[in-house]
Amino acid sequence: MKTKLFSLLAGAALLFHLQTGYAADPADPAAELKTLVTQIQTKLEAGKNTEADLAPELKQFDPLLAEHKTEKTDAVAQILYMKAMLYLNVLDNQDKGVALVKQLKKDFPDTKFGQHADEILASIAKQAAADKIKSALAVGTKFPDFDVKDLAGNSLSVAGHKGKVVMIDFWATWCGPCRGELPNVIATYKKHHDQGFDIIGVSLDEDRDKLDSFIKAQDVTWPQYFDGKGWSNQLAVKYGIESIPADFLVDGNGVIIGKDLRGEALEAAVTKALGKD
Repeated sequence: MKTKLFSLLAGAALLFHLQTGYAADPADPAAELKTLVTQIQTKLEAGKNTEADLAPELKQFDPLLAEHKTEKTDAVAQILYMKAMLYLNVLDNQDKGVALVKQLKKDFPDTKFGQHADEILASIAKQAAADKIKSALAVGTKFPDFDVKDLAGNSLSVAGHKGKVVMIDFWATWCGPCRGELPNVIATYKKHHDQGFDIIGVSLDEDRDKLDSFIKAQDVTWPQYFDGKGWSNQLAVKYGIESIPADFLVDGNGVIIGKDLRGEALEAAVTKALGKD
């Protein structure tokens, strides 16, 4: 499953790299950063993950950078990089995080971290755009329709299912949680399809043959949209999809009545929407 741009898992991997990748020379900026990172990780593991909780550690970054201000090395650039990642990953403070990445680009342009600054900034902008789209797709709002072709070449849209309760389901055959949820989706579909429940699948797969084989083997009979672009799938981009499974349940008028429904919650929402509760 794809998660937020810089996930906590990626942050943990970076912390591990810092803790295991350098010699313990106290004069080395990497060694000094290692000590600071250890303090931060200890707090994070204890559930202390707010800016107030980490204030003492955050204050240590600037003196550390000042101590090595004449050294334009990867080791020093990583100090600033780690501070930026803390604001972006843990503290969810995009403004400060972006400012620090821009500083990284300006102060350490020849380091491997500075050279990736533009890529990071572009990814942050993409994430912000996706978040804006998703926030607009709130329960009670009209689902913005699409007009594409399904795997059989037939027209596919929400409007084409007017009067039906429809789930737009973003998924992929390579997505473990999607596969785990599929039996429940199939059961709900089979139970309520004749009562007016439809599903439109949006596959983020890249291999058409694998998709065809999978849906045949699993007896997935509802229409699917597939363009082979993975995370750049036309509809995934349109609706700001950054993680899967993701779904929207809409009523007969195309109004969103549920989002990201799983297990019993999906069955309950469909039953209620069909007036069967």
